[in-house]
Amino acid sequence: MIRRIFALVFMTVMIASCGSSRRAGKIVTKNTEAVSIIKKHYAEEADYKTASGKLRAVYQDDEKTQSVNLSFRMEKDKAIWMSASILGFPVAKAYITPNSVSYYEKVTQSYFDGDFRLVSDFLGTPLDFQKLQNLLIGQAIYDLRTEVYDFTQSPKGFQFVQAEDADMKKMFLLDSRTLKAAAQQLAQVSENRSLTVTYSDYQVVDGIVFPEAIRIIANEGGSSTNIDITYRSISFNEEVSFPFDIPSGYEEISLK
Repeated sequence: MIRRIFALVFMTVMIASCGSSRRAGKIVTKNTEAVSIIKKHYAEEADYKTASGKLRAVYQDDEKTQSVNLSFRMEKDKAIWMSASILGFPVAKAYITPNSVSYYEKVTQSYFDGDFRLVSDFLGTPLDFQKLQNLLIGQAIYDLRTEVYDFTQSPKGFQFVQAEDADMKKMFLLDSRTLKAAAQQLAQVSENRSLTVTYSDYQVVDGIVFPEAIRIIANEGGSSTNIDITYRSISFNEEVSFPFDIPSGYEEISLK
């Protein structure tokens, strides 16, 4: 089950990584109000050097539901580290940087130690550390500044829908109060798969606005998988370390 949680996280980034990868520059959407909201969204991005705490993840697919506790540590733009435990016993660890993806699981005594290129080749689409980080902190997975979006405002918030008719359909809803992500929806039509990420609430810790709960729903074909993530505690800008050593004797997971 632990491996499935990390696999769904990778699927999340995989779907999000399809399509444009242009770097931020001038905002290309022409609507004046939309441009103002986009600027505010990035101005309100969580400003921290490190984050650490505990979260709870509940995994549900067509066959079962299971929960796991996770300790997490992040160094913004540099590293994401997670340690999973069940009933207080450590069962898995993951360490992800912009250039590497490492993971091991105690139950199966297996591990993966590679990079985004290897994972990308296996999945057939590029992966991106930045998109995973954005998802976890409540930023738009895609850079809203680099593509043209149709903009509407409703009681639910500010909605951006990809204006072009493309294989990858994108929708982003920003909360009108926090200007953080309220919902993000991506659909890859040709592959019959979609991803919906919703943020039920935000918390303010040390003046930093950060998600409180995230729901990830991944659909592929007729199958649906959900993960509900709840941040149980969080602190910012403390010294963090990323202990990660793959135990000897573990079997490597091959992606070939």
